[in-house]
Amino acid sequence: MNIEFIVNDYALVWALLFQKSISETIYELKQRVWFNYKEEYNNLYKDKEIFLKDSKNFIPNNDQIYNTIMESKEYEKIRKQTEKYRLEIMQIWDSKKKEIAEFTQKMFKQDLGTYKFLVVSSELNIIDTVKDANNYEKTFIIGVPIDKKEPTKIIQNILIAIFNKEIKNYSLTTEEFKKAIVELAIVNEFSTNMTGNSCYKMGDESLLPLKNYLYPYWLMFLGVPKEDFFKYMMRDNIPFDAEKYAYEKELKKMDIEDFIDFCIRNKRYIIRSTTTIKV
Repeated sequence: MNIEFIVNDYALVWALLFQKSISETIYELKQRVWFNYKEEYNNLYKDKEIFLKDSKNFIPNNDQIYNTIMESKEYEKIRKQTEKYRLEIMQIWDSKKKEIAEFTQKMFKQDLGTYKFLVVSSELNIIDTVKDANNYEKTFIIGVPIDKKEPTKIIQNILIAIFNKEIKNYSLTTEEFKKAIVELAIVNEFSTNMTGNSCYKMGDESLLPLKNYLYPYWLMFLGVPKEDFFKYMMRDNIPFDAEKYAYEKELKKMDIEDFIDFCIRNKRYIIRSTTTIKV
């Protein structure tokens, strides 16, 4: 998997126009643009899907508003800050590039190709892409603050965006399985590998019960031998009676989407009352 981080002026201006105002100066600039170009401003909203589908060749139908923003002193300042932010993301990503490649290969059983992340101001706190997964360039907008204490958390944000894009959407009644398993993969397993400490109690609290039910099958998906289950229970503090689970050898051959499908098909069997053991 290859990742490109790019500062794209059109994406940055679009994000400044349609996301929250990050400064009083930007707010006032947006107000002036709105007052002078109401119709054009409204029409600009649809540009997002166009430049995300073909960011390299995007040419706006009307560049008057883009030029007005780009010519401002405030934009020049924000662009410099965004370029610095881009370099920081690249450094963090490159520091874990090998581990990320091994992890995504294990999850998807194939190379995922190239993704483009159009970097905008981190103050916008956004990761976005087009909703339609068909015939699109694998492109995202990203502007997420970097946690100074745990800078690699931004890798989680990027991987979650990629996984949610690569894995198909499910119905409202089964989407929770996708959310839980993506979280098991990135927030729990990937973070555990990166830190050397169990992160299996992290994440959305509402997903914890479902993740606990899925956990034995998740270990099988990861290829953990049954004789090592107790060691993992101890590490992650998720006890279960291993003797009550038939070992599904085929799970470790599946990619993550196949695993989600398996869990949904067998949800009545997986979500059951079981006697847990203390570790």
